[in-house]
Amino acid sequence: MIRYRIQPARPEARIFQVSLEISEPLADGQVLRMPAWIPGSYMIRDFARHVVRFEASENGQRLGWQKLDKDSWQLDPATGPVTVDLEVYASDLSVRGAHLDTTHGYFNGPCVFPEAVGHEHLACEVEVLAPQGADYNGWRLATGMPRVDGGDWEFGRFRAENYDALIDYPMEMGRFDVEGFEVCGVPHWVVISGRHRTDMARLVADLAPICEQHIRLFGEPPPMEQYLFLVRATGSDYGGLEHRNCSSLMCSRGDLPRRTDTPGEVRNGYRTFLGLCSHEYFHSWNIKRIKPEAFTPFDLGRESHTELLWAFEGITSYYDDLALVRAGRITPESYLELLGQTITRVYRGTGRHKQTVTESSFDAWTRFYKQDENAPNAIVSYYAKGSLVALALDLTLRELTGGDRSLDDVMRLLWERHGRTGVGVPEQGIQALAEEVAGQSLAEFFDHALYSTRDLPLEELLGNHGVQLNWRPPAGHNDRGGKPGPSSAPVHLGIRVGEDPLGARILVAHEQGAAVSAGLFAGDVIIALDGVRTDARSLDEHLTAWQPGEDVDVHFFRRDELYRCRVRLEAGEASTAWLTLTGQEAGAEPPAEPPAWLRGERG
Repeated sequence: MIRYRIQPARPEARIFQVSLEISEPLADGQVLRMPAWIPGSYMIRDFARHVVRFEASENGQRLGWQKLDKDSWQLDPATGPVTVDLEVYASDLSVRGAHLDTTHGYFNGPCVFPEAVGHEHLACEVEVLAPQGADYNGWRLATGMPRVDGGDWEFGRFRAENYDALIDYPMEMGRFDVEGFEVCGVPHWVVISGRHRTDMARLVADLAPICEQHIRLFGEPPPMEQYLFLVRATGSDYGGLEHRNCSSLMCSRGDLPRRTDTPGEVRNGYRTFLGLCSHEYFHSWNIKRIKPEAFTPFDLGRESHTELLWAFEGITSYYDDLALVRAGRITPESYLELLGQTITRVYRGTGRHKQTVTESSFDAWTRFYKQDENAPNAIVSYYAKGSLVALALDLTLRELTGGDRSLDDVMRLLWERHGRTGVGVPEQGIQALAEEVAGQSLAEFFDHALYSTRDLPLEELLGNHGVQLNWRPPAGHNDRGGKPGPSSAPVHLGIRVGEDPLGARILVAHEQGAAVSAGLFAGDVIIALDGVRTDARSLDEHLTAWQPGEDVDVHFFRRDELYRCRVRLEAGEASTAWLTLTGQEAGAEPPAEPPAWLRGERG
């Protein structure tokens, strides 16, 4: 067994103190290595850079060591036992890193626990100590790692079956609120840290049927004996990361349900949060246990490329919101609004014509996770387009089998053949299983959807399943789509803007838009139109004074320099999607029964 100990030794300095004991070090000099990335987030993060002190000893006597590379240390030969002590600086307030201050502590294993190379297969025991001092009275600990001693939510000792398991149990410590619920016989908990006024009873009442929806899809029993939603409430953050029996989530406190909400109402922010929970929970099957061959096992020292992220993230992104409507948490119309927003997000970017969804998956390490202001013009999201591929595949399978089979059947096959067995999914494995479900070749579908940059035939597929896809011009520069809008095309600069103290900061500039044609680009701050001051809130209103084909003088700052350009205004192109159930007019009563696809039924 490898024994670890971790304590928030100096919360005011954001320092975790970590030690590990190796009873039988390798004879030629034990190597310790920090992971370079964390599963689920495909970018090299070099966690070793946060180690600010490293010392080693044998039987209480100092032991020499040398650095091998950016991630690894080699100890001098020793017979053991040896102890390694290190301090880790924790200032990354995200679901991927480690963070510590005087209000709470949080860490992912790859950020704080070095691997004892050659002993990866050994069980790991971790003692987690509370910070010292009266200021930290009342701190508790939340983690999914199996407990050795101590009561629920207490600091104590924990055990993981090996190193891979050790680093897949994040820990949250501090003062937090907890609410439990049960799904299919499995205890679940929601843990919320940060200031909030959440209606916990409402939250668990909504989460329970969503979790049950996913469990029923793959079949009982679920692969975990317990599950935790670790939620950090902040002013405006958003993010999630999946783990073997929990998920780490960050959200705006305003997105959580409140006791003052109208009963049964699902505000847009709360809908977003439920979708995030649904997404990470679905990952309990699709990526945590059903994995690409490239990830079996993980090599956390370097990039592991695969073309399959469109399936593991895209299919998950398809089912996350779909589960909300199938579980009865949102209406079919609300789901179609979300789907319209996804279609809009993909179709507004010309990057979809330059990069296939498999290329996007393969290049996640250097392009998707390292996006710049030109990303919409250069790449396509394997999350967003991947979810549309999943939608198209689901509807195609239903058509080819007369409604008898669907993507649900493909997911169940993936679980039986790969999730339960631990055998990685080969690069062409999704297609092979889909063809088995369809009972025929799907080469034409997969060549089109995965290996070309042509748009998917969504209008036809949706139309055949009771949903009409409509297109319109954007109503404004931050119109996300999903809803009806103006029938005529107002002028549009082809940009997305955000607030700036000086004016309207260009966040995205689409290469086919009027702004780029005039020389404006992302990062520029528009301050005036024809000599009249404007900002992000008033830009759309100001532009209503012009018609397509007219010119307008635009004053803008680029860095700290003031410029002027003349923009030939254009009508916004019909790249904004919204959907309706067939035969339903905007604002009319919905049909008595939505399509079988939305209900998760055959037929």
